[in-house]
Amino acid sequence: MSFSLVRNTAVVLASRVLRSHIRRSSCLTSCYSIKTSEKCHRYLSASVTMDKSQEPNLGNAFEDSEIQAYIDDIKNLIVEEALVKGSDRSTKVVDFKLPEDLKSLLPLDIRKDPANHKELLDICKTVIDYSVKTSNPRFFNQLYSGINIYGLTGAWLSDALNTNMHTFEVAPAFIVIEKYLIEKLCSIIGYKAGDGIFCPGGSFSNIMGMNLARYRSCPDFKKTGMYGMKRMKLYTSSEAHYSMVKSAVFLGLGSDNVVRVETDEIGRMKPEELEKKIKADIEKGEDPTFVMATSGTTVLGAFDQLNEIADVCEKYNIWLHCDACWGGGALLSEKHKHLMSGIERMQSVSWNLHKMSTAPLQCSALLIKDKGSLEECNRYQAEYLFQQDKFYDMSYDIGDKTVQCGRKVDALKAWLMWKALGDDGMTAAVDKAYDNARYLTEQLRKTEGFRLVMPEFQCTNIGFWYIPKSLRGQEETAEWWDKVARVAPKIKEGMVKQGTMLIGYQPLTVKGFVNFFRIIINNTKCDYSDMDFVVKEIDRLGRDL
Repeated sequence: MSFSLVRNTAVVLASRVLRSHIRRSSCLTSCYSIKTSEKCHRYLSASVTMDKSQEPNLGNAFEDSEIQAYIDDIKNLIVEEALVKGSDRSTKVVDFKLPEDLKSLLPLDIRKDPANHKELLDICKTVIDYSVKTSNPRFFNQLYSGINIYGLTGAWLSDALNTNMHTFEVAPAFIVIEKYLIEKLCSIIGYKAGDGIFCPGGSFSNIMGMNLARYRSCPDFKKTGMYGMKRMKLYTSSEAHYSMVKSAVFLGLGSDNVVRVETDEIGRMKPEELEKKIKADIEKGEDPTFVMATSGTTVLGAFDQLNEIADVCEKYNIWLHCDACWGGGALLSEKHKHLMSGIERMQSVSWNLHKMSTAPLQCSALLIKDKGSLEECNRYQAEYLFQQDKFYDMSYDIGDKTVQCGRKVDALKAWLMWKALGDDGMTAAVDKAYDNARYLTEQLRKTEGFRLVMPEFQCTNIGFWYIPKSLRGQEETAEWWDKVARVAPKIKEGMVKQGTMLIGYQPLTVKGFVNFFRIIINNTKCDYSDMDFVVKEIDRLGRDL
């Protein structure tokens, strides 16, 4: 007998047996269905319950009472320890530990079995204990400080809804909010047909601005790359942010093509020196492509003269970008917006709302003068995201404005904060920071042992040296200045270890300045008492050096 015949016979017999079994099962089910239905229901319910009890906790059962209790406990911990105590000037700014000590204090090891809720709460408490309290009024270390509760709730809500800012279909409310906020920021700058997008930090905004300039100069680079192109030259002040050089490196333009322009006595780029360097490069056959002005330099807080720089750029048809990441908040103040006169003449602007405007990190907007430029430069039209036959207005699919695909929701926290404070509150925050800075400048000027690095400052970063008693009244030789340079690091060590406050220090080589303190005044909780504390505490820590 052939194999195929055996196989076919087996299949026929199996089919008959199966049909017979089904008929008998149907009969039995019919006879006993009434008697067994309740028992089956109980069995199935028990099986489902049993299966769920055996499932691992994946952290997604929000209806579970234990999960809700954990959320409540975490909320209370954050409010009491991170927010209330964290913003109390009587508590330490930091309980400093060296990296090796922190490794032993934090239970870093991830085990095979899950941690319970109590362990997680204890871990979170430890993280808070050994973190820097940037909302403390005596944290002056960086260009951000303080926390706005309305912005924070916006950040919490954004994270809870956990979506991506590329298409309207997955982020409808957030995209409408972002587009509104971009329009408002553009109107403040003076762009009549502007556009923009939120970026992951000011450095990224500056990279995007430079990329727009490159695209305008040579649109073909998107297809052909940089091969065979004229050397593009990029200009900024000698005191501009280091992201300028990083941008040039990242985009393949090269750090050698970043031209640093001399600044005046208060740190502003000299427009006449800018023009000299542009003319020299044109004579060498190179392509002046991009100029980055600065509104609020990182160290001295200088505001470049935007109108004068715009005159130069328009004369030579060069893209002019303004890094207003720090100083952009001045636009919200009637008293201080004159510092940014001419901002409407920029082709693009970077503005970090998490700095002077005190939104939670990060909240960085790139604003451009001409609508459509971002899409032209960055569009790829991935067909699985940006289908051209959607049923709604596709201008709300904003993902092709950026080189990112995944993009976090950042606009809600700024918008919610602005709604809560109103324009008047946003203005008051800026004016208060300037007022505190003015008061501190006066105190430093009249207190023995302190010396300002400049007579006046344009922003709320104040630079000064502390001269201990052992160095006062001496001839100020190079050796003397070398000793002064060692004072700030020693005082900084003392304030960090004791946790009383945090203030940064640095040299400024382009000005010939040795290490000096740079205090950043931004926290809306700060008042004159905090300014007085700064003077007294530095004197306490440094008088015996």
